[in-house]
Formats: sequence, structure tokens, C-alpha cells
Amino acid sequence: MMIEKFNGFFYLILFLIHFIGFAYYGFRCVFQTQSFLNQYGMDATGAGIVRFFGSIFIGSTLMAIYVGFIRPNGLEATWGFFNVIFLQNLCAFIVGFYSTKINKLGHTDKTSDEAIYAPLVLTILSGVLCYGLADKIYI
Repeated sequence: MMIEKFNGFFYLILFLIHFIGFAYYGFRCVFQTQSFLNQYGMDATGAGIVRFFGSIFIGSTLMAIYVGFIRPNGLEATWGFFNVIFLQNLCAFIVGFYSTKINKLGHTDKTSDEAIYAPLVLTILSGVLCYGLADKIYI
């Protein structure tokens, strides 16, 4: 059963919320690039790197769909995937904090703290998932 695969409804919901967030940013970066650039006051010459950034979110989301809903063994022995996701989120949080509060290169009137808070929420979610799914993913 799907809920048992995730050690209950709570972790299934966290998994969905986390990777819907990834899918949202991936979609925005790759398919709504111009509006993403406009939102943050970036020039169109940044489109390539924004799409590159989005492709990482899309790849992670596709892997999450596979391990969570398609893979025959489910979440068993997927510690590598979950740990990489946690580390990506943690690094994004640290770099977001550095870029927003310390270095400030490229800051405009459209610069927001989203680069801190979105990765922080994703780091917490992925950390809770690693902890709550430990009996499945660390086999």
C-alpha cells in the first residue's frame, strides 16, 4: 500500500509537498523563464543558467516520482537519493544566505529573502524525510 511505503500519511504528504516545490521551481525556471527573470530583475542573458538550474529540479522530481511511486522496491535502499536532496537543499540555503545577507552581488530592488526561506523549508522537509523514512531508505 502507498501509505505504508512512506511510513504513514504524514511522510507521504511531506514527500509530496517537498517535490511539488521542486517541480514548481523546475517548471518556472525552464518553461516560464522570462517571467522568472522578470520577477527577480534579471537580464535575459541569464536564461541559460536559470534553465540549467531548473533542469536539476526537474531531474530530482522525476527521480522522486520513480522511487516513490513506480520503483518495485519503493523507497528501499534509496538513501543516496534522499541524502543528495538534503545536501542540495542545505547548500542552497547556505548559498542563499551568503548571497542575500553577506556578499550582495547583483542585488536590486527585486532581491528578496526567498533565496533563504525556500531552501530552508526544503532542507527541513528533506531532513525530516531522511529521519522518518530511515528504516526504509537506509537498508
